[in-house]
Amino acid sequence: MSNVIVTGCSSGIGFATALELARAGHQVFATMRHPDRAPQLEETAVNQKLPIKILPLDVDSDESVSSCFKLIAEPIDVLVNNAGIEIHGSVEELSMSSMIAVMNTNCFGAVRCIKALLPQMRERQSGCIVNVSSISGRIANSPFSAYCASKFALEAFSEALAGEVKSFNIRVALIEPGIQDTRMAHDIAKGPRSIYPQVDRFSALFRASLANPISPDATATAIRQVIESGTWQLRHLPGPNAAPFVDYRASMTDEQWVDWNALSDDAWYDVVQRDFGLDARKA
Repeated sequence: MSNVIVTGCSSGIGFATALELARAGHQVFATMRHPDRAPQLEETAVNQKLPIKILPLDVDSDESVSSCFKLIAEPIDVLVNNAGIEIHGSVEELSMSSMIAVMNTNCFGAVRCIKALLPQMRERQSGCIVNVSSISGRIANSPFSAYCASKFALEAFSEALAGEVKSFNIRVALIEPGIQDTRMAHDIAKGPRSIYPQVDRFSALFRASLANPISPDATATAIRQVIESGTWQLRHLPGPNAAPFVDYRASMTDEQWVDWNALSDDAWYDVVQRDFGLDARKA
């Protein structure tokens, strides 16, 4: 069994992944910014006698990453970079500070953790790095410009890294979930209001999707399978809606994709219902 660090474990995919791996017998070092604000994982681990240790970690901080990893005496076999934040809104309405923050956490946060662990993995000539991206790392649209940019950056970084470290027997994998039943998805479903129609439309799309929710357990299972299978496959699309969204974008030219996002409200809702079976207008 492996020693695994998982970041962003207070809820959602990180929470589910920590439990999935621990129940499979892996030693999990589950990290989050404020463990005292999210005691549910530790309570579950104690009640079920799971091999989970909770540690504080802010991936935005070099000092926090260094301090956290120094607390772990065991050699780390697997790093799961899951910590992430989401902001959405039109480019005009988003603040620069918000755009910088999402890039810092979603891309550079993963880079900080990877750089902290790569030397020991390289010296042992063994390791696995799993970066939790999103279909938004493959598909760019309003109102997710900043979030998509952070995930596109993580994807490019991961692809380059995979080529660097393969000769040291270090595997790199990208996990690209679609819309799943997480706090992040519910936050998108709530708004905010905007002068740009795409913001309201995609909030409605998320509400319609969450009416038949897909559990983050689907992503947790995919992460465990990557770790245990020894696969060298780079990209993985967990859950039933990830691949259809990616395939939908791939079926269009860039210009058709721009035109799809620029449709009138009525036309856009009609296309979503026709192509995805989602009555987003009603939602």
